[in-house]
Amino acid sequence: MSSSQNTTFELIPAIDLKEGQCVRLKQGRMEDATVYGSNAGEMAAHWQALGAKRLHVVDLDGAFAGKPANREAIKAICDVMDIPVQLGGGLRDLSMIEGMLNLGIDRVILGSIAIAEPKIVKEACAAFPNQVCVGIDAKSGMVAVHGWDDVTDVKAVDLAKQFEDDGVAAIIYTDIARDGMLTGPNIEETTNLAKAISIPVIVSGGVAKMDDVLNCAKHVDDGICGAITGRAIYENTIDFKKAMELL
Repeated sequence: MSSSQNTTFELIPAIDLKEGQCVRLKQGRMEDATVYGSNAGEMAAHWQALGAKRLHVVDLDGAFAGKPANREAIKAICDVMDIPVQLGGGLRDLSMIEGMLNLGIDRVILGSIAIAEPKIVKEACAAFPNQVCVGIDAKSGMVAVHGWDDVTDVKAVDLAKQFEDDGVAAIIYTDIARDGMLTGPNIEETTNLAKAISIPVIVSGGVAKMDDVLNCAKHVDDGICGAITGRAIYENTIDFKKAMELL
């Protein structure tokens, strides 16, 4: 059922914001943060200069607070970007979404709220066409919510199917057991999800080396349109510039 019209594959650098700083977490644990820089705008410009076609930003404090918390850093990023920026973390209602789009964000990512109140996704897609993504975090194929503290008894694929007719631009699928661990992404599970729906799917979690990127890119026809990479490009287990050239 997946759409094969999407033939381009994007490698998307991630900036995670915590108290205005660029960090990476291991398996979503706020206490397990590594700081990679204190100037979010500079970091964003760096990845853009190396050839990024899109940037993935997560407001970690926002995700835990339930409302955007790194507004200044997000604005600093948008101010220097010529490429689209997608943002997740703490976006709970249409006014918050609109506020971020007005800052210059291209696409928002709805996570916990999409599970708690699926109708918000439909409303947001209607209000902001092609600007709404859904983030699904899963462990062993089951949906996890609230900063990954709770694993539910909902299957990720069943949740994704709920949004099939809403007009979602993409689903960002994170295997939380692998996130920030550099263990390689869960390509099999992500591909199964992508095949089951017509919404393009972005791989997140565990992308550690160039082979991981190429293995994800092989599944473009299955509906995988991109992969998000964080720790790997900050610790140079993937040479981002080379990766962009290869792709």
